[in-house]
Amino acid sequence: MSEPLIQLKGIEKRYQSGEQEVTVLHPLDLCIQGGEMVAIVGASGSGKSTLMNLLGCLDRPSGGQYLFHGQDTARMDALALARLRCHHFGFIFQRYHLLPHLDAVANVEIPAVYAGTPRAERQARAQALLTRLGLSERGHHRPGQLSGGQQQRVSIARALANGGEVILADEPTGALDSHSGKEVMAILKELHTQGHTIILVTHDMAVANHADRIITLRDGRVVEDSTRATGPDEVAPTDEQSQPSGQPDTPKASHGQLGASISRLGSQGWDRYREAGRMALHAMLAHRMRTFLTMLGIIIGIAAVVSVVALGQGARAKVINDINAMGTNTIDIFPGKDWGDEKAASIQTLNEGDLRSLLGQPYLEGASPQIATSGQLRYRNKTSSGSVVGVGSDFFRVKGMTLTQGRLLNEQDIQRRTAVAVVDGKTIESLLGKVDPVGQVVLVGTLPVRIIGVVAQETGFGPSSQSVNIWLPYSAVMSRLISQNHFSQLTIRVKDGIQPALAEQAAVALLTQRHGVKDFFTFSSDSIIKSVEKTTATLTLLVSAIAVISLIVGGVGVMNIMLVSVVERTREIGIRIAVGARQSDILQQFLIEAVMVSLLGGLLGIGLALLIGFIFSLLVASFQMSFSLFSILMAFGCSSLIGILFGYLPARNAARLDPVEALARE
Repeated sequence: MSEPLIQLKGIEKRYQSGEQEVTVLHPLDLCIQGGEMVAIVGASGSGKSTLMNLLGCLDRPSGGQYLFHGQDTARMDALALARLRCHHFGFIFQRYHLLPHLDAVANVEIPAVYAGTPRAERQARAQALLTRLGLSERGHHRPGQLSGGQQQRVSIARALANGGEVILADEPTGALDSHSGKEVMAILKELHTQGHTIILVTHDMAVANHADRIITLRDGRVVEDSTRATGPDEVAPTDEQSQPSGQPDTPKASHGQLGASISRLGSQGWDRYREAGRMALHAMLAHRMRTFLTMLGIIIGIAAVVSVVALGQGARAKVINDINAMGTNTIDIFPGKDWGDEKAASIQTLNEGDLRSLLGQPYLEGASPQIATSGQLRYRNKTSSGSVVGVGSDFFRVKGMTLTQGRLLNEQDIQRRTAVAVVDGKTIESLLGKVDPVGQVVLVGTLPVRIIGVVAQETGFGPSSQSVNIWLPYSAVMSRLISQNHFSQLTIRVKDGIQPALAEQAAVALLTQRHGVKDFFTFSSDSIIKSVEKTTATLTLLVSAIAVISLIVGGVGVMNIMLVSVVERTREIGIRIAVGARQSDILQQFLIEAVMVSLLGGLLGIGLALLIGFIFSLLVASFQMSFSLFSILMAFGCSSLIGILFGYLPARNAARLDPVEALARE
C-alpha cells in the first residue's frame, strides 16, 4: 500500500477551561489515502469539528503526530502551515463564510491572491470555476445577491482555486434546502471522481452515506471506521482519473512537490501589496461612515497644522515686507548708550564730518543724516501739525522711497540751504487737498518752503507712516529753523552682497575712532527682520505643537476604530487564514488600511487648509496665507506616520487571532 496522504498517530486535543483541563479528542490513530471520500460523523460535542480543524492545520494538537505527505506538521512554523493550507487544502463551510463586500469572482480569487498567482491568471481560473459550477452569469454578484445553494457553490469554487488537493467540508448541506443540498453533494462526488480527497464533517447520515468511508466519533474517540462498498453504478476514483474536457485543472501536490511548495517563498512582489491595498479599499468602502469618522481627526489635525504654518509664513512675509518698505539693509546710528539714555540729548558728536567719512566707505551705498523736529505747517487758510525732518540727498535712496512726482533733494539744495521740500501723500491729503503739490509754497513755522517733489506714502508700521511728513535739506533745517550743528541720527545703507553685521561693525569702529569713545548705538533693520523671524517661528512652532496634539488625538481615533474593526471583522480574518493568508498578509492588510485612512485624511486635510486659505484671501486683504511645499510634504509624512504607528497595534492583534476562534465568531 502506498504512503497515506494523511496519517494521525496518537493525536489528542485538550483545552483549558478555568482550572480544569478538558479533553476533546482522546489519542486516536487515523490514515486517509489520497483520493478517498471520507465522512466524519458524530453527535454535537463528539469532537468532529475539532478533528477537522486539526486536519486542516487551523489548530495544533496537544499531543501525537500529524503527518501530511509523510512530513510532520508539528515541525512546521506558522508560515509553512499557512502555505500548506493555501496550496493543498480547500475549506467548505456550513455558513459559506464568503466576504460580503466582494463579488463571487473576487471571493474565489482570495486563495490565489495569497498564493501569489498573477492577477489575469487567477481571474480567468475563478471565472472558469464558476462557469464549471453553473454560475457563469453570477460572477459579479455579491453574496447577498445569491441564494444559499449559489453561495455554497462559490465556496466550493474558492476551495478549488489553488487546486484543492484535500477538500474539507464542514456540514456542506446544513444550511441548504434538500434540492440545493443534493446539488452540492453531486458536485462533491464529481470532484471525488476526479481525484480530490474529500473529507466530510457531518451529523447527517444521509450526507455521510455518499462517502466511501465513514468514521464515527463519540466523546472524542473513534468508535467505528467502516468502508462502504462501491455500488454497481459507481466507479472508484484513481490517481490517474482525468478530468472532463474543458474544465480547469485541479492539480494535486505529490510528496516531492510538497517540500518544494512549502520551501519556496512565493514571491508576490508589487502584486501582493496592490491586492492588499485593493482589499483594504473594499473594506473602507464597505464602511464609509466609519471610515470618514476615523479620518475626521486626521483631517482636522492636518488642516490645522498646514493652515497655522501658512498663516505664520504669511504674517512673517507681511512684517518683513513692511520693514523692507522702511528701508532695506539700513543701519540707524543714534547718540547715547541705548534707547532711553537720559544723556543722549547732551551728546552732540554726530556731525557732518562723520557723514563725509561714512560716505567714503566702500561697503556703503549711501548715508544720510536726520534732524527731526515738529512744527506747524500752513497752506493758505489750512493749518496742520507735522513732522519736519532735515535729510541729505541720499535719504530717499537709503530708505527705499519712490518718487512719484517732481524731483528729490540734491547736493546743490544741501549746499545752498535752499528752502525746498519733498512731501508724501498723507501731507497732500491733510494740507494741500486736490491741488497739484509741485510748486506750491507751504509755511513751515515762519519759513516759506516750496514743494519740489512727492514720494509714495510709506507702507511701513509706526507713527511715521501715519503722520504728516515734510522733508527739507538738513542744512536748511539746521540754519533756518533750529540752531543746531549736530545730527539727531545718521542712517546708512549697506551695499547689496555685503553682510549687514560686518558693515555695522566697520561703521561702529570708524565712528568710535573719530569720537574717541563709543557714545552712540546702532539699530539695524536686519536685526528687526531676524527678531521678527525668530518671534514668528516661535509662535508658529507653538501653535503647530497645539495642532499636532489634534493629530495625535486623530491617531488615537484611528487606532480605536481599527481595534473595533478587528473585532467586527474577526470572522473575515478567520476566513482569510483558512484559505491561506499568512500572519504577515493579515498584518499588512490592516496596516495598509490604517495608512490609507490616514493618507486620505491627510489629503482631505490639505484640501481643507487650501480652502481656508482661499476664504481667508477673500476676507482679509492686508496679507495672505503662504502655503509651502515643505509644509504639505510634512503633512503627508505625518499622515503616513500616524497610520503606521497607530495602525500597527490593531494590525498585529488581527494577525495573531486564533483562526478556529475567529471562524466561530458570529
